[in-house]
Amino acid sequence: MTQSKLGFIPDPITVAFDKLLPSRKAPEGLMSSRKFKQIISSIDTVGLIEPLTIAKEDKATGMHLLLDGHIRMLALQELGFTNAPCLIAKDDESYTYNNRINRLSTIQEHFMIRRAVDRGVTPERLAKSLELDLEHITKKINLLDGICAEAVRLLRDKHFSANLSPVLRKLKPTRQVECVELMVATNNITVSYAQALLAATPPNMLVNEGGAKKVKGVTPDQMAKMEREMANLESQFKLVEQSYGQDVLNLVLARGYLTKLLDNEAVIRFLSQNNQDILREFSGIVQATALDK
Repeated sequence: MTQSKLGFIPDPITVAFDKLLPSRKAPEGLMSSRKFKQIISSIDTVGLIEPLTIAKEDKATGMHLLLDGHIRMLALQELGFTNAPCLIAKDDESYTYNNRINRLSTIQEHFMIRRAVDRGVTPERLAKSLELDLEHITKKINLLDGICAEAVRLLRDKHFSANLSPVLRKLKPTRQVECVELMVATNNITVSYAQALLAATPPNMLVNEGGAKKVKGVTPDQMAKMEREMANLESQFKLVEQSYGQDVLNLVLARGYLTKLLDNEAVIRFLSQNNQDILREFSGIVQATALDK
């Protein structure tokens, strides 16, 4: 098994800003934007977490091409810094860093905030620096409390509201995993969907089994019926999910076969004379660009 090669030298070095050559211009109105002010406040409060990415030193001029971190550099300059820690990239193609990076997921953001708190930054100071409510910061700090490891693994690269966690905490671990799997599979990781799944969860799958679930305008009989229907829907969804890949493959192969079949003039002539309905259906399948068509 071959090891993946690092795209940069792992040990950062400190480089003066006058030795950095930006590879692109800052967006219009950046300096006055709310996002830029948040970055400045974040760096001022927590410090620079991610180093800048630069190319190797040009031997003739002693300059480094700045590949990633243009906004961070401007924020540091605004705060009065004259240098910054930088990672030297082994590949000087800036698109690798600027256009193909993964933005922070909600869980990654949680870990960064927890790290800042562990370093002594108070939640109040974080809330002020990021221009967020203290309650919102507290929810992000406690995001994973009461959430089982498997559910966390399923959500690790997803974006979702911090208000999702209080709903999941009301479920037992096995039910948490079931609900998160459904939300991820349907690409619907929302609080409202989680609340619907909570409402349809049997009492024995709740953390507080004795606590009655109250949904405005829904009677106990209607609640029981909804639980049965949701359980049936979940089982049907899992059955469809298991065969979905094979079904799509079969449809792709069938479409390819029908495309070749309808390229044959003799087949077209025969079907148009004897089975126009079948010809119309075959043509629709060949021309379809999506499964829902």
